[in-house]
Amino acid sequence: MQSAMDIRIDLSRLKQDIEDLGRIGREEGGGISRPSFSPADREAREWFKDRLEAAGLVYRQDGAGNQFGRLGPGTGRVVMAGSHLDTVPNGGMFDGAAGVLAALECARRLKEEKVPLAKPVDVVSFTDEEGNLVGDFLGSRAFVGLLNEAVVREGRTASGQTLAEAMAGTGLSVDSVLGANREKPDLAAYLELHIEQGPLLETEEVPIGIVETIAGKHYFWCSFVGQASHAGTTPMELRQDAFIALADFALRSTRHVAGEHYGSLVTFGKVALHPGSFSVVPGRADFSLDFRSPASDALADVERELADIAEDVAEIRGVRFAVKLIDATEPVSVPKRILTLLEEECQRLDYRFLRVTSGAGHDAQILAGVCDAGMIFVPSVDGLSHAPAETTKWEDLEKGANLLLGALLRLAT
Repeated sequence: MQSAMDIRIDLSRLKQDIEDLGRIGREEGGGISRPSFSPADREAREWFKDRLEAAGLVYRQDGAGNQFGRLGPGTGRVVMAGSHLDTVPNGGMFDGAAGVLAALECARRLKEEKVPLAKPVDVVSFTDEEGNLVGDFLGSRAFVGLLNEAVVREGRTASGQTLAEAMAGTGLSVDSVLGANREKPDLAAYLELHIEQGPLLETEEVPIGIVETIAGKHYFWCSFVGQASHAGTTPMELRQDAFIALADFALRSTRHVAGEHYGSLVTFGKVALHPGSFSVVPGRADFSLDFRSPASDALADVERELADIAEDVAEIRGVRFAVKLIDATEPVSVPKRILTLLEEECQRLDYRFLRVTSGAGHDAQILAGVCDAGMIFVPSVDGLSHAPAETTKWEDLEKGANLLLGALLRLAT
């Protein structure tokens, strides 16, 4: 048996797992679509259950469909590692899956080397991190008891179904989702390996990012409401054009956030114009408004200031502004003890690393409310993610998984 601290993951086995899972939900163009509880997702769940059991882990699923495999003692404070297996439509092979399967590989190596564990180690795949059902982070929020019951019962999925309809035939229910937190064990720590989903690590030629902050996000659905009118007979100066109001707001908001809140981000990701005819001045413009910041005070300032800009635009353009909050997460700072542990393990393994901020949300952000949570980033080739071309170099993933293994050893032994 190797010295516990000298254990390394089996990259060929991890690579095979990722490639095998990547065939489930594969589209003709090369992308992967596994929205939660779709046929492809259900197939992936069965595949993952089989892999956990084949590794000799004790399998369970909670009321939200979160999947777990346990190694070590049956009781005690749990050290958990994982991510999610669901994808955005036409997404990539590594987002989420790399973290789940790296955690599985770490557990396999601990078991194979017969490492005595003082604490249980749980491998986890959380349901619907991507938000294809009713709000982001359904599984991890259910796990920690942070769901909005009204959203869960009344919300609609991306396909227009209720959550109950989407879960038909799974053995789960809305009530089981809302009660999933009653099954949560006492957690000592949670670690999540993830692709960076941005260009920093690759640009700096550094294989490891140690996340010190996860940005908060406020997501709104908004409308400017004016007056639809004939495109050929309504003079420009008399129009109440909802799209022009939106365009004005988008430009002013972007300039304001870039100039006054460096490090914060604002995005207009979806726009729908009504009535949507080439010969009609738009009477209503519906749009998504997503802004993010690594600092709580900046997040609050941006929300207030963008609302003021929207109202000013509405007054100038002769339209009304309406807004509805869809989802919100607050920034998270990773505890010093987790940062120090990960940095010490990088030094032991002789891996170069950077401290980084995650602009994307992750399940670790939700778990941070109930335990010490940390994240390991590995580089994304060309910074691409949520796309068929999403990839990471195998040698970088190997380093990230070895770092995860070393950290789990220290936390659980």
